Amino acid sequence: MTSTPNIVYLHSHDTGRCISPYGHNARTPNLQRFAEEGIVFRQCFTANPTCSPSRAALLTGEYAHSCGMYGLAHRGFEMPDYSKHITHTLKSAGYESFLLGMQHIIPENNVENIGYDQILPFKSKNIEDLTAPANEFFQSRRADNKPFFISIGTNETHRAFPPHAPEDNPDYTKAPAWLPDTPETREDMADFNTSANNYDQGVGKILKSLEDTGLADNTLVIITTDHGIAFPRAKCNMYDPGIGVLLMMRGPKGFSGGKVINSMVSHVDVFPTICEYLGIPAPERLQGVSFMPLIDGKAESVRNEVFAEVNYHAAYEPWRCVRTERYKYGRRWLKRETPVMPNCDNGHSKTLWMKYSWQNSALCKEELYDMVFDPNETNNLIDNEDMSSVLEDLRGRLDRWMRETNDPALFGMPGAHCVPQAIVTDSSGTSPEKPISSTEDKEFCLKNEIPLP
Repeated sequence: MTSTPNIVYLHSHDTGRCISPYGHNARTPNLQRFAEEGIVFRQCFTANPTCSPSRAALLTGEYAHSCGMYGLAHRGFEMPDYSKHITHTLKSAGYESFLLGMQHIIPENNVENIGYDQILPFKSKNIEDLTAPANEFFQSRRADNKPFFISIGTNETHRAFPPHAPEDNPDYTKAPAWLPDTPETREDMADFNTSANNYDQGVGKILKSLEDTGLADNTLVIITTDHGIAFPRAKCNMYDPGIGVLLMMRGPKGFSGGKVINSMVSHVDVFPTICEYLGIPAPERLQGVSFMPLIDGKAESVRNEVFAEVNYHAAYEPWRCVRTERYKYGRRWLKRETPVMPNCDNGHSKTLWMKYSWQNSALCKEELYDMVFDPNETNNLIDNEDMSSVLEDLRGRLDRWMRETNDPALFGMPGAHCVPQAIVTDSSGTSPEKPISSTEDKEFCLKNEIPLP
């Protein structure tokens, strides 16, 4: 058996931080046990709170606009260069790479282009259907001398949720803190909690297979998600319920002991961290920073700020933010003055808000929040004269980051016409389930003030 650590990258869909290690009342005992054995990052943030761009940022170590992943893979968006994927760096270090289940950074018919050595067969992307092939894979690697990297991706906790189990009674369920406590929001969260429990049960089986095959002691397991939960003001939003994500790691050489890290880290930091952890050269293009100093106890923090962006989800919605420990500043580019409703998945909570005219509420082009006194981000301080120096500082940080990363928002955002096969939804609609074809791109781009070539 190899002495070089194996790597298991286990990722869920739309989970945010809504599991028990982060204080939520979801029934996730296996994730809780993992947390108590490993390392929990309480302040990890995605680089993009939309599905495909978030995963691409983690796996390339570059922000979404830098690696070229502007929208959703199943709607036709692709990265221009898959050699940036971490599997290629690991391959040069002697790793074999495997994919099981969800990947969501390239259309499924082109999945071979990512560069995995093998794509494992599976019945569905629900975690219950991934546990058996995961066990078979681990069994096959028991006596192998070559280290492996395996990505295991699941559908949970994406909508539509399963009906809640009896144990997740909505009457005794806590609604998300930024939503009203109503029967609708409790029902929504109870259904989510059942999906989270399904995920947890599958995680438990996968981790047990790793232990039963004797691989656990020499395997770094990374458990994370793409972005926040699919509720209003979460997924596809720059508010903390959208960009805040779970990140837990367990493995040899320091990733153990139930340690909790409160310093800010970003998904783009995972790639350089893995490189330092393995002692292999990190590509110079990486835009994250290694957080190994936090693991080794050599530093209390590795970041003064984190950045995030949105370009496309179902609809076009260019948006950027910078977050420090104390403040959050966000800026929008789209001319719309009301919420882009197709970028919120349909559900009980969205229906409730729309009943009270959420779709007609005003959006601000700029937002500034004090994350200590206003953690739910409801009091926009953008016009508060006492905050002028803070605002100037954060505007400058965001502008500098955009220049350093050559963000196209500096020059006018690219439209879906740049990706001929892309399918998007009109931002003036109400549901993500009504896409428009690329044949309407020119009219769509002009209407939304997206510069054409």
